[in-house]
Amino acid sequence: MALQSQVQIIDNAMFCNTEFALSYSDPDQKWLIRRHLLSLLREFSSLNPAIDTYIHNDGAMVNLLKVEGYLHISQSLPLVHVIIWVHEHYPYVAPMVQVKMDQTKPIRSNHPFVDPLGVTTSAYLHTWGPFGYDLLGLAHNLVKIFSLDHPFYIANDHPTMSHPSFVSKMECMDRLWCRLHYDIIALRENTNYEVENLVTLENEMRMRVDFADNIIIGLDHEKTKLKQRVKEMTDEADILINWLTINKVNLSVAIGGIVEDAFECVDDNSKNKMECAAEDHALEDLMYVLDDALGKGIVSHDTYIKQVRVLAREQFLARFKFGRLNTLRS
Repeated sequence: MALQSQVQIIDNAMFCNTEFALSYSDPDQKWLIRRHLLSLLREFSSLNPAIDTYIHNDGAMVNLLKVEGYLHISQSLPLVHVIIWVHEHYPYVAPMVQVKMDQTKPIRSNHPFVDPLGVTTSAYLHTWGPFGYDLLGLAHNLVKIFSLDHPFYIANDHPTMSHPSFVSKMECMDRLWCRLHYDIIALRENTNYEVENLVTLENEMRMRVDFADNIIIGLDHEKTKLKQRVKEMTDEADILINWLTINKVNLSVAIGGIVEDAFECVDDNSKNKMECAAEDHALEDLMYVLDDALGKGIVSHDTYIKQVRVLAREQFLARFKFGRLNTLRS
């Protein structure tokens, strides 16, 4: 009885001449669609025919026949609500298949056969041709691919592979499609992980390059400063050598001997004054050293007082002698 009502719906749709007429123009095409639909509905009684407007990706609107209902996959898997649209150029163009979903049953992400919007594809649809393919074969293929990988449910036990001699070419293509799909996802995830690591490494290498560049720039500046300092010291040495040459000072004494021997005093009085002045400065420097040692706790206070007294007495005698030599000269 249900089949009779479905046949009536199909026949009424086929011969409708109003603005709701179907987009199938060829009468032979209509009879072929009718025959394929009846074959499908006899075996899949859970599907129901209907007429609806289909909007293509380019925005074109056509009135098409569709069958909608639940496909029984297996005893352990839930039903799948599908919509099969019969294309206006059927059987030369494959039908459009959608899995209907709701908020309680979202489609699994990265599904090999169904995208997040429910659009379904398979090897059967990809290899579709006008001969050897029909709606009934498509429905059987949908049951097989959904038993292989259900769009709403992850099965713990995957269906076992039949003996190769009993497996159809289409089933092999579907299984290969599924495995390649997950292999591609795994490869993409590994590639993304490697790319992220390489990006991190690249950033670290850039930081190291910048650090090395800063070091090199600093060394170049230091090199420039050292060159400038060497030039200054060379110029100062040339000036000193010229002065020694002009004043006829013994260079071998000035360079390799006692420094004081390079300078000649006018007389014994001047020589004695220079020695007194040198002794005075040396004693002054020594007392500064003792002050620093006392501040650092290297010497005790008693030792410091004793040494300062001795040095002060000697400095007093040196300065007294220096003043006396000045008096004698004047």
